[in-house]
Amino acid sequence: MQIRDLPYPDPGIPDARSGPRFLLWLGRSQLGGQIKAVCWGLLHFAGIAGLSVGAGLAVQAVIDRSGGRLAFAGGFIALCGAAISIGDTMLHRTAVTNWITAAARVQQLLARKTAQLGAALTRRVAAGEVVAVSTGDVEKIGWFVEALSRFLAAVIAIVLICIGLVLYLPELGTLVAVGVPVLAVAVLPLLPRAAQRADVQREKAGKATELASDTVAGLRVLRGIGGEELFLGRYRAASQEVRKAAVRSARMWSLISAIQVLLPGIMLISVIWYGARLVLDGRIDVGGLVTVYSAVTLLLFPLRHFEEIAMAYSFSRPSAKRAARVLSLERTAFEDERGGLDDARPTGELYDPATGLRAPSGLLTAVVCGDPDAAGRLAERLGGHAADEEKSASVLLGGVALDDLPLDAARASVLVQDKDPVLLSGTLTELLDIPASGAVDPEKALAAAQCGDVLDALIQASVDGSGDPMRSRITERGRSLSGGQRQRLALARSLVTDPEVLVLDEPTSAVDSHTEARIAQSVKELRAGRTTVVFASSPLLLDHADRVVFIHEGQVSAVGLHRELVRDDPGYRAVVTRETEDEQSETAAGQRQIMTPASARAREEIEESA
Repeated sequence: MQIRDLPYPDPGIPDARSGPRFLLWLGRSQLGGQIKAVCWGLLHFAGIAGLSVGAGLAVQAVIDRSGGRLAFAGGFIALCGAAISIGDTMLHRTAVTNWITAAARVQQLLARKTAQLGAALTRRVAAGEVVAVSTGDVEKIGWFVEALSRFLAAVIAIVLICIGLVLYLPELGTLVAVGVPVLAVAVLPLLPRAAQRADVQREKAGKATELASDTVAGLRVLRGIGGEELFLGRYRAASQEVRKAAVRSARMWSLISAIQVLLPGIMLISVIWYGARLVLDGRIDVGGLVTVYSAVTLLLFPLRHFEEIAMAYSFSRPSAKRAARVLSLERTAFEDERGGLDDARPTGELYDPATGLRAPSGLLTAVVCGDPDAAGRLAERLGGHAADEEKSASVLLGGVALDDLPLDAARASVLVQDKDPVLLSGTLTELLDIPASGAVDPEKALAAAQCGDVLDALIQASVDGSGDPMRSRITERGRSLSGGQRQRLALARSLVTDPEVLVLDEPTSAVDSHTEARIAQSVKELRAGRTTVVFASSPLLLDHADRVVFIHEGQVSAVGLHRELVRDDPGYRAVVTRETEDEQSETAAGQRQIMTPASARAREEIEESA
């Protein structure tokens, strides 16, 4: 795989059971690139080892006054230099290619997982952690994959050089063969502590990144309530914790580096001292001593790769663990799901067996839930994005379980707009240029979402002077717009899609009452014949619904029209009108205990669901 061939047609199915397993899978997935890097690395290290042989031959040729052998030694050294140059260049090229392609593979896997889970991803994993995984963690994982091939080449080269020295000069070669493994494993006792400190640093950095992401996202609100300095102070404290952890980690790695300088120096002095004794005794010649000395000196270079691979693994292991955690998330699977359905999109009533909620086909159904968090979880479940801990049966559309449908078919059938939709940067035309049925054009959707003032604001902010709001640019996440304007543009985008079932979670919570009433009427008219489910507690919106379902303690408690439920159901009235307990008691005491049509219909539907 070359950089020019990116992105991957298929990044593969990762082994996300743990961080080390994910790294192993990633290395196997790039086996071809790893083998190329190892081969170029062996050529590079062979050239380095050959320099010591050439230096020994040259020195001995000078002592023996042999011009022919000196010329041969010079040619051999030149050949080794060419091998070093070519090997190092191609090793760097191949290793960096492995780094970039590995990082690209991880990014593609994360992007695919994000597309599969949608908004449910941030319900299971903090947004800051997702940012950390897709940026810094990807780089560190790529570093380990790149360093692995160079480390393997260094190991093979060291083993071959040690064997060669033992065969060439057993007296000195044995000393080197025993000393090199000691140098390689000398720092192993320090690695667990160094890895632990690195983990602490990465954890604190992840928390700081998450805090920064949350602070930036809510900066407009923080400024409004005067909490900007408070949160900036928290981020400063978090960043200082990261700095302290980084310093503690750096101290341990500096100690490891110092040991890897000290011990090779001791071994080098030992080799020189012992070799000089052998020369004085006449057991070896000067050229042999020079060869062994040069070999030991040059061995220190591949030994550096032992420290690098230890650092790369220590830093990439927690990164791979976080990446594996994200990649291990799956669409909720149920023990009783049938599977194997084709891409046909079902139609009909939307039914949630867990709560008993029914949304008849072609009607606007409003759902009132006293707990906003529970309402958000229910909205996600209606779209087939239930949390991992929820093991209830799948939501049914026209009698077909959403979890049985292929992902594309499920997404096309049910669209969920959460209470905090995201607007991507670009023009308004690009924002509304999305997969859709074609039945609703952007102009109708914008009108239904009451976006007239938004279009005027975009015209005023236009920099090209065209006066066309559709060509005006929207900043990242729509931060140049107010909360209500962002909400209405997101609603228009959802209306353009025109899915079989549209689920809206508090779509008008940031708009004024007059606009909210017009939106409710327009959406009902535009979505006529389509199934729409709106989670809301505003009487203005509820009054336009064809039916209202009241969810209490996770189950359907009442079904009817808004005005009937306000009159007949104390629990519903308390949620919608914000009644206190005393007001509820007074109202209940003044009502007659009779069975109303609305309560009878609610009881009948609840019994039918049960």
